[in-house]
Amino acid sequence: MSKNRDLKVEKVAQIVERLKNAESVTIVSYTGLTVEQDTNLRRQCRENEVDYCVLKNRLFKLAVEQLGITGLDDLLNGPNAFVFSKKDPVSGPKAVAQFIEKNKLEALKITGGIFENKAADEKTMVKLSKMPGKDELMATLVGCLMSPVSSLVAVLGEIAEKKEAA
Repeated sequence: MSKNRDLKVEKVAQIVERLKNAESVTIVSYTGLTVEQDTNLRRQCRENEVDYCVLKNRLFKLAVEQLGITGLDDLLNGPNAFVFSKKDPVSGPKAVAQFIEKNKLEALKITGGIFENKAADEKTMVKLSKMPGKDELMATLVGCLMSPVSSLVAVLGEIAEKKEAA
């Protein structure tokens, strides 16, 4: 095989590995995005612990085919970026959606992605972006679990005060 072909095979293998380790992948069309906006988006993705990268559509398509994921052909045209969510499925779509909303961008658009090892359309990925993340759910759970305990402590404190006063 030629050196160029070997490099492409290696790159596809790397993409396959990233896909295996991702909770979800958001496909983003970034036509018209300025370099500064792209840099800021990359920074926000890093802060949210998601990987933002630009890959060749053809190589990404070969990687998803190796994993048996179909239905992305229509999305893999034109300039696309790929956001790999590592810690939970909503972190990538959420980071991109928040960036779009904060900067009021029309040049950046979620076009679809991969969720639960299946192709996902734009609607699915946008819905994911609006769901609470793993950290938010854990905080809510802790709050729910602590609320009865806090109430009990407050009631017991009042009872103790009344007994002391009597």
